[in-house]
Amino acid sequence: MEAKEQTQRFQELIEQNKGILFKVARTYCQNEYDRKDLIQEMLIQIWQSLHKYNSAFKISTWLYRICINVAISYHRKSVIRVKKNVQLTEEAIQGKEDEKPEKELQLSMLNQFISELKELDKALILLYLEEKRHSEIAEILGISSGNVGTKIGRIKEKLKQRFLQQNV
Repeated sequence: MEAKEQTQRFQELIEQNKGILFKVARTYCQNEYDRKDLIQEMLIQIWQSLHKYNSAFKISTWLYRICINVAISYHRKSVIRVKKNVQLTEEAIQGKEDEKPEKELQLSMLNQFISELKELDKALILLYLEEKRHSEIAEILGISSGNVGTKIGRIKEKLKQRFLQQNV
């Protein structure tokens, strides 16, 4: 494939599937600048892997697999950086929350609770919320379909418990 042809294919692929990159980045990075860095890392990996794509698989499955793997690696590297961030005080958090409508507050809390999950669990719940079938999630993450169902059930229970703790 010629360089110009490959560039065009890459641009079309990203334009048609950019939502995948943004969703994965939002799941793994709370900070806008980190999200931009992560998306750039994903784009680089997709570009470098484009010639390896096997059309026997769905393009979205292939992209999710790349993006999640890059996000997990990026997340692991940034753990040290996150520990150095200053924590907000409870008063500052409460002041902001009181201004948000209830549904927006719940969504914000859900995003926060998801961000606290282990890396694989974040990927699982992201794909579950994207309404992917268990078989597709299994293929993307390299685990069995049965394991997907079990883990999703546990994650949902964990998130439910976090909501219950928050409302006490």
